[in-house]
Amino acid sequence: MVATLFAQRMEYIKASEIRELLKITERPEVISFAGGLPAPELFPIRTLAELASRLIIDEGKKALQYSATEGYTPLREKISSRMKKVFHANAAVDEIMITSGSQQALDFIGKVLINPGDEVFMESPSYLGAINAFRAYEPKFVEVETDSCGMIPEALEEALKSAKHPKFIYVVPDFQNPTGRTWSVKRRKALVELAGKYGIIVVEDNPYGELRYEGEMVPAIKALDTEGWVVYLGTFSKTLCPGMRIGWVAANRHLIEKLVLVKQGADLHTSTISQMQINLFIETEDFDAHVQRLRQVYRKRRDAITRAMGRYFPEDSRYNYPEGGLFTWVELPAGIDAAQLLKEALKRDVAFVPGAPFFPCAPRKNTMRLNFSNMPENRIEQGIMRLADTMVSLQ
Repeated sequence: MVATLFAQRMEYIKASEIRELLKITERPEVISFAGGLPAPELFPIRTLAELASRLIIDEGKKALQYSATEGYTPLREKISSRMKKVFHANAAVDEIMITSGSQQALDFIGKVLINPGDEVFMESPSYLGAINAFRAYEPKFVEVETDSCGMIPEALEEALKSAKHPKFIYVVPDFQNPTGRTWSVKRRKALVELAGKYGIIVVEDNPYGELRYEGEMVPAIKALDTEGWVVYLGTFSKTLCPGMRIGWVAANRHLIEKLVLVKQGADLHTSTISQMQINLFIETEDFDAHVQRLRQVYRKRRDAITRAMGRYFPEDSRYNYPEGGLFTWVELPAGIDAAQLLKEALKRDVAFVPGAPFFPCAPRKNTMRLNFSNMPENRIEQGIMRLADTMVSLQ
């Protein structure tokens, strides 16, 4: 098809490397550290089937009908309560909109907020799905220096001072994708202070926050915000199951109003029956106990992957020990390009995601992201052994 038929923005939209990789990892022989996939054996399949049957029989006329763009009110009420209980974040029901996964919320935020050339400030590295969602709206990405505690406030302030069209700061403060890092409370407070000082929105993406394996829960950045600068994104994809595509955005009412308008133009509303099914699950099941089961399994898998890397990886590679979430981040020995490593690793039926695409501006080719939630411990060790052997072959 003639290229001129397409909108100019399509020049900026590329295939997701992770989504392309998932096609390969569907082969059962592949040991995959690639996609951020929850463990399917932990999905409460029987319970969800029973709840779906109940809904169809008892409330089918409502569950199968169109519904409000903002979302199913009982579910929004439960989300509001859980945000307060777990993360100390206040969000009224009319400040919450249900989305088709939090990925949809990222796209809507880009559509509502970004003009071409606006500066979007991101961690270095940052979540690839957010980079791809925002890129369609032609922002100027600004990478902010980041360490194990989060964005460095002084670096962020320097970037804000020199910005011409600052629009928002995007962060994943809890068990970040891709690095697994968690922001300190001090850094969270500093971010909120800078948001107020410079009058700039903070988009806090928190899909992994409940998956903490040790240490104390940390307040959400939104919990520290008293002026309405923080937009909070949440999802049930990591704590229940991703296929239902139920996420949410919590923000001040003025922004929610605009987000509702773009959602009306996109899909009218998120699946009614999925919202009602999750609402009924929270009503009838012990959601805290369910999350605790996830933590127990993922903690063992986190321990398995870090133990195996310590045993088999070359001494000059570096990796972190995340306190929660689904990922660990690896800096490879100098001279190893993760993209080349992946090509060789796939020959040994091992997959991962190279780190370069997670950097909005300045890729670092000797990095990679490893997911540990989807494979059992024995396959994790086997996969890390193969990956280590592949590294050695490239040195």
